[in-house]
Amino acid sequence: MRLLHTMLRVTDLTKSINFYTEILGMELLRKRDYPEGRFTLAFLGYGDESLHTALELTHNWDTSEYQLGNAYGHIAIEVEDVYKACEAIKAKGGDIVREAGPMKNSSSGTILAFAKDPDGYMIELLSAKRSD
Repeated sequence: MRLLHTMLRVTDLTKSINFYTEILGMELLRKRDYPEGRFTLAFLGYGDESLHTALELTHNWDTSEYQLGNAYGHIAIEVEDVYKACEAIKAKGGDIVREAGPMKNSSSGTILAFAKDPDGYMIELLSAKRSD
């Protein structure tokens, strides 16, 4: 078994695809309209879906707003350097809502930050694990 994808509902598909590709560096893997159901699916990721987990963006054509709820947490992305990733995201117009720094209440040495996508979904940026 393996995790195939995570799905998020988005209100502006073009804006969301631009965020995940241009700001977070994902690739648009595939996209398809379903006119009968009035929705579009776009799959993005950092590699071939046969080897990597993807992010599915669902755009329901007749829905202009969603409630995120209080159960959703975040999507985590590993980056080489969290500080540099935050600077790159900000330089491209992305929204960093928690600056890079050590994880609070932990002595693990984990460096993290949080960005927010156009629909308000949180994206955690985590430092790459190192074995010393």
